[in-house]
Order: sequence, then structure tokens, then C-alpha cells
Amino acid sequence: MNRKILALAVCIMVIPASASAQSVYKWTDENGIVHFGDRAPSGTESESVSIRTGKRAGSGDSDSASPQQRVQQMDEQAAQSAEREQLSAAEEARQKQRAANCQTARSNLSLIRSGSRIRVEENGEERYLTEEEKAEKREQFEEIAELNCNEETQQ
Repeated sequence: MNRKILALAVCIMVIPASASAQSVYKWTDENGIVHFGDRAPSGTESESVSIRTGKRAGSGDSDSASPQQRVQQMDEQAAQSAEREQLSAAEEARQKQRAANCQTARSNLSLIRSGSRIRVEENGEERYLTEEEKAEKREQFEEIAELNCNEETQQ
């Protein structure tokens, strides 16, 4: 891995240096088309063209990061991106759970409000809820609905 990074760093440093060290020639052919090349054409008059690389002469590479720093920055960006994706997936799961809780609470509330008898099973025995127990359950489901069905809470 280190050899690959070293080879990449050498290529990054050598290629721009070799490109700026070479001459570029400009010439016009017999059809009036302008051509550019790294070698002077034979039998045709050509002129040498100066190339601007976008860097000021003598500025050095103090403003740009080394290849190792670039690789480190790319790794950090990839890690941050993966963390954002993981957080968004967790938030999406939370929203789905809230929606399911909301649906269940609303369903239970409508059942309690309908006035029908509600049968529960406790310790292997079935029994009906009393009016006081229904009121407690209604309050409980209203709290659940308020927490999970509120649009501001889900966002």
C-alpha cells in the first residue's frame, strides 16, 4: 500500500514538472488549420509557445497539500460521509418506529373511545377492563399518540 502511495506521489510530482519543462510548438498547415505539438514539425515554420500552468513562478507548493495529506483528507471525508449516512439511516428507522407507534396508539384510542368492552389476558386468565382501567389506558395511549404523532417531533 505504501509503495502505491509513494509511486502515486512521485508521478504527481514528476508529471507537472516534465510538462512545464517541455516546449510546445504552434504551426499552421497548408489548409490554414492551427496545430500545437511537443515537437517542431519538419518542413513547416513554427513558433515556440509559452505555457502557463496556473501557478505563479516562485510561489512553490506551500499552498497545496502533499499527496499524503490529500489521501488523509479523502479518508476523513469518506469517514464523515459514512457517518452521515449511518445517522440518516438511524433517523429514518426512528421515524418509522414513531409512525408505527402513532398508528398503534390511534388504533387503541379509537377502540377505547368506542365504548366496547375490552378483554385482556393476565396470568393466563381473561378478564374485562374496568372503567377506571379504561381511563388509565386512554391517558396512556393519548400520551403515546402525542409523542409519536406530532409532526415536529418526527422531523
